[in-house]
Amino acid sequence: MDRRVYGAEPSERDPGPKPGRAYVELVGGPLDGMLLDVTGWPPQEVVDGAVLMSEHGAFGPGGRSGYEPAEAVAGAGGVGRFVWRGDVP
Repeated sequence: MDRRVYGAEPSERDPGPKPGRAYVELVGGPLDGMLLDVTGWPPQEVVDGAVLMSEHGAFGPGGRSGYEPAEAVAGAGGVGRFVWRGDVP
């Protein structure tokens, strides 16, 4: 199965990762298995994690899912993991 990047349109011919980009893997929750493009993110934003729109979370369309780093993500250059911490409205 090809990996899908969060935010890619379902109609995109190739919604997978692109060369030269930095990604973290989303683990758990409604976005489990997707990749999040963190290319160009300042290091502090990577450490802070992300709250992402998710139609399949506990709050349905318009809800968000919170993800935090599971491990050090070396300056966002290496592939790390963001672990699901819960959904918010």
